[in-house]
Amino acid sequence: MEYRYIGKSGLRVSPICMGTMTFGTQCSSEKEAFAIMDKAYEAGVNFYDTAELYPVPPTADKAGITEEIVGRWLKTKPRESVILASKVAGAANGWFVPPIRHGMTAIDSFHIERAVEGSLKRLDTDYIDLYQMHWPDTVVPIEESLKAFDRLVQSGKVRYIGTSNDTAYGTTKALMTSEYKGYARFESIQNNFSLLNRRFLDELASVAEKEQISLLPYSPLAGGVLSGKYNLEKHAKGRFTDYLQSPNIRQRAMATRFLNEKTLASTEKYLQIAQEAGIDPVTLATAWSKQFSFVASTIIGATTTEQLDASLAAMELTLSDDVLKACDEVHDEILYPMG
Repeated sequence: MEYRYIGKSGLRVSPICMGTMTFGTQCSSEKEAFAIMDKAYEAGVNFYDTAELYPVPPTADKAGITEEIVGRWLKTKPRESVILASKVAGAANGWFVPPIRHGMTAIDSFHIERAVEGSLKRLDTDYIDLYQMHWPDTVVPIEESLKAFDRLVQSGKVRYIGTSNDTAYGTTKALMTSEYKGYARFESIQNNFSLLNRRFLDELASVAEKEQISLLPYSPLAGGVLSGKYNLEKHAKGRFTDYLQSPNIRQRAMATRFLNEKTLASTEKYLQIAQEAGIDPVTLATAWSKQFSFVASTIIGATTTEQLDASLAAMELTLSDDVLKACDEVHDEILYPMG
């Protein structure tokens, strides 16, 4: 097993991370969630990612259920054999108001401390290996946020910190602030990155390489689109099928971004590449996302144990130069299909 370091930290993680955001909704059975995590663990996955806001879609009555499930599963394994990541919900002043703490969330001292105490209780552990900001706060100064995160590291409740859904400017500003103030720094950035969404390569890849901050790509299958299921069946079972019919404007907008004529046309070409290479499309997409020097671990998801096979097959797969070139040619032909 190849283990990779996250940023400049002492965290050595498997190239595949088990994401848990479906546990409690799409994967409604705790028994099945345990089976999924067990299967990943037995395959060598030592990295598990969750959040105080999970499961998705987030609702006030279900927020926190995922961490509780992960916490109960964690008791079945030696604690130090698992690298556990969680997140504090981002600020309510942006694109989404989290249905927790009465919709008043912020990345300030109060909310960071409340969030981590809640996560530690639900996870039933005394420390979190990687604690991440789920998305940035455009109002609270990053100095205050980092000071609060630093206190968690100094207290031993958190080993290392990371950011998520961040920009090149925001990430660089945070790293420079940590350097000048002597605070713990973000060792990772968890952003959307896939064959259908290469935006990270525009600017953030340079930041990640030069500053030694690791990308933890999420949604390597572009929400399941790259599996090809929507190409085979227009109304295939999946969250985007549901989101397109949702009264929630944000959910409809998200579904349209992931599921449109350009993403389906691109996916059709990637399916052909996978077929010619003799690789499952899911394996191809997952392997592509982890095959960059700035990537520490690619986050996968599942609602059944059967879904894991193709993703786990990417763990030790290195795509050939010919396959990578073919994938690049698709992107050159259909630029930025997700916008």
